[in-house]
Amino acid sequence: MFETYHPAVAFAYLACCIAVAMAALQPVYVVLSLAGALACACVTRGPGAAARSLAWALPLVALVTVVNPLFSASGSTEIMRLGSRAVYAESLFYGACSGGMLAAVLVWFTSYAACMTSENSMALFGNVAPVLVTMVSQVLRLIPQFVSRGRKIAAVQDAASSAAPRGRREQARDRMRTVSVLMGWGMEDGLVRSDAMRARGYGCGARRTSYRRFRVKAADAAVLACVLALAAVNAPLVALACGQYAFYPTLSVLVVWWGYLPYAALMAVPVVLQAKEAWQWRSSK
Repeated sequence: MFETYHPAVAFAYLACCIAVAMAALQPVYVVLSLAGALACACVTRGPGAAARSLAWALPLVALVTVVNPLFSASGSTEIMRLGSRAVYAESLFYGACSGGMLAAVLVWFTSYAACMTSENSMALFGNVAPVLVTMVSQVLRLIPQFVSRGRKIAAVQDAASSAAPRGRREQARDRMRTVSVLMGWGMEDGLVRSDAMRARGYGCGARRTSYRRFRVKAADAAVLACVLALAAVNAPLVALACGQYAFYPTLSVLVVWWGYLPYAALMAVPVVLQAKEAWQWRSSK
């Protein structure tokens, strides 16, 4: 969906959404953030990936909801008691909102990783912060690479009958051997990668170019202006809504408010862009 636009569009949209999701601890905004994050994941990563995100997001929300009253016994509506500790409805609701906010932020970051590839990051920030961008792009690449290599090492060890673990101690020793091989493999790759980057002129001080030249077109400017305008409108509205809502000592009453509409519009940007591309594709046939 964002592939046809300048990387600045995807970065601006996802950065605004992540910032608001982390700042808006208010029930309506949390629900809208989580729904928008799942919709964006569905558009950028596919329905299957979005369903997998939902599969771990819901247990995360439930876990934070249950754990929060154990650490924050505050509120005025007592539901039950666990020994000498009271469980309040306000604490449960605050935990649910906190869990939803955390899940929304994590899902937004999965969409960010899918949209802002190393090529896009280098093209956007390569000359502004080359060391930081190189480090982030390498980390985003090395994490899945380490996971894949770890599975390969474990599969090879499990395939060798003489090395098959017989008990828990042997299994733990087998996994430690996997970690040792993986770390050695990673350090060797780091040396090779460092030599390759030095041979290609990294660190010489010259202005670097990117593999693909991105140009800001009229459509890019229009979408970017729309995203920034929606973000600017939502900033005071989010601050006003969060300032007026309180979890303790009693829950504030939620009312129908027009201020939620600009944030819903911001969350719907990926869906609108995807629908626009689908309509253009069908009309061109």
